[in-house]
Amino acid sequence: MVKSIAVIGGGTMGSGIALTAATHGLTATVVDVSAEQLEKAQLYHKKQTKKAVSKERITQQEADVTIENLHYTCSMKDASEANWVVEAATENIDVKKNIFKQMHQSFGENVILATNTSSISITDLASSIPEAADRVIGMHFFNPVPVMKLVEVINGRDTSEETTEATIRFAEAIGKTPVTANDFAGFVSNRVLMPMINEAFHAWNDGVAGPEQIDSIMKLGCAFPMGPLRLADYIGLDVCRDIMMVMYNGLAENPKYLPNQKLVDLVNAGKLGDKSGQGVYSYE
Repeated sequence: MVKSIAVIGGGTMGSGIALTAATHGLTATVVDVSAEQLEKAQLYHKKQTKKAVSKERITQQEADVTIENLHYTCSMKDASEANWVVEAATENIDVKKNIFKQMHQSFGENVILATNTSSISITDLASSIPEAADRVIGMHFFNPVPVMKLVEVINGRDTSEETTEATIRFAEAIGKTPVTANDFAGFVSNRVLMPMINEAFHAWNDGVAGPEQIDSIMKLGCAFPMGPLRLADYIGLDVCRDIMMVMYNGLAENPKYLPNQKLVDLVNAGKLGDKSGQGVYSYE
């Protein structure tokens, strides 16, 4: 039974995973090399629990317990007692492989090593630690993690059946609905979602319509809760570009997966969406 987890990476996804685990009674330690990022994660956790109390979703006592369950450190060794690990670093294969090597060295031999990657091959990641490849698995959470129910569970080539079954049980224990997918670039969610977002950039770039019109048509005509270009800003334009490139490189360099030039130009200009204050749209 999982009682404590370590989350490697204190960004949006890592913070959300840790909060979800802590809300369900687990001890959760956020590990990040940046003290500033850890401070942001801690502020996010306090803000979200306070908000939950004000909306009467949880009691003050439950909020206090959740905060007590959360810990923060810059050193992976400080979290080495955890019996489950989820990597939630940037969507870069080299960065993730390096982290997986550290995870293998820092945590016990029976600890499952999960990754929150949204597009990178689990088999490729596991190749960095072949002696522990049977314990490597994908757990693709969705943003915002405390709200979204789905966890996309992806087996690598060498992932053991025991690891898969344990991952499904763990996801259910923290209130999620696990659904399995096979190990192809982008899996199911981003294999379908990202080309649609990219096509919205094509439509904008070609002059079919402006961002507001594209998003309005998709919301009103297709019942999307958020238009594709607004969603791209919310996800992060750099993340969208990176996922498209992962799929381009992982799916036989099919040109349909190349990110639209307008998307690339915005990223190169530092206009990344919500997190930078400007992307497709401007935010105060």
